[in-house]
Amino acid sequence: MKISRENLRGLSGVLLAIAIIALLDFARPTTSSAPDYSCDSSGQSEVIVSIASGQSGSAIAQSLAKLGVIKSSESFFRVAVSDPRSASIAPGNHRVSTGICAKVALDQLLDSKRITNLLAINDGEWISEIKVKMQRAGYVRSDIESAFKSVDLPEGYTSLEGLLFPAHYSFDSSTAISKVLTIIIDRSLSEIAKAGIDRPVDGFSPQQLLIIASLIQAEGDLNDYTRISQVVRNRLRIGMPLQFDSTVHYIKGSRGSVFLSTKSTFIDSAYNTYRRYGLPPGPINNPGLAAMKAAANPMPGDWLFFITVSPGDTRFTSKIEEFNAWKVLYKKNLAAGKFESGK
Repeated sequence: MKISRENLRGLSGVLLAIAIIALLDFARPTTSSAPDYSCDSSGQSEVIVSIASGQSGSAIAQSLAKLGVIKSSESFFRVAVSDPRSASIAPGNHRVSTGICAKVALDQLLDSKRITNLLAINDGEWISEIKVKMQRAGYVRSDIESAFKSVDLPEGYTSLEGLLFPAHYSFDSSTAISKVLTIIIDRSLSEIAKAGIDRPVDGFSPQQLLIIASLIQAEGDLNDYTRISQVVRNRLRIGMPLQFDSTVHYIKGSRGSVFLSTKSTFIDSAYNTYRRYGLPPGPINNPGLAAMKAAANPMPGDWLFFITVSPGDTRFTSKIEEFNAWKVLYKKNLAAGKFESGK
């Protein structure tokens, strides 16, 4: 399958169109608000509202009014303009009640549980996990495997892992899985460019930056991303192995455990950063936008070590002695069950 590069604008254009139309509407002298149903109404029945990628705000509002969801398109304009969440409306088929006020209509359009044929990719998920979700969405396993094998990788990338951007995708049931992959990959390339890792940074290629982003995604919380990015650089600069537990968990396909046995660190794999120096050969997950940005924008520092001693408490240092002392604390908290309880 040849990957196309169509412009998937998402719904960012929707909010812009809504804003422009609403501003024009507000500019007209008026003494009454737009007709709207009562927000106390629980609705009468449900209809399917189809929202296309890049669909204008006018078209969405008119569709809602035509289907009897809202009383007037103007009422939805006004609500959408005043609510920044409008920019997060996902393309796809939405189950929405009829006879409801514009505010409730917006709430329902933002409810992912109301999107039919939804494929929700979370930050840091593996391709193996995404394939399972594709099956749950109604696609046949053999078709999924065939589509993945047929993909022509974008130039400069050696693996699809890392190129399935985390987001909510909704498709008509007749959409071929090959088309689904095309849309997701194109979205990924757009986000990669937005993060600034579509070109070399600090001597790292786009592929290497995506690998770093996946390590950042797996190793820390949002507040730690830029420091982990610097740790990667510091270790590579002095020829120190990365020794990231997340790379071994990726090899084993294990989730949910912070503990890694010494035996596991001896697994013979190019992805085992305990045995192999440098970056792994490919991303170890599909990172989100924040991790991608951190890959290109590390926080300056001399840290070489970091460890999460308890949930929410990750510490960074350049001294092995300090790291070893924190490791003792980590083991104590692990034995006490703090990581299991999240306390």
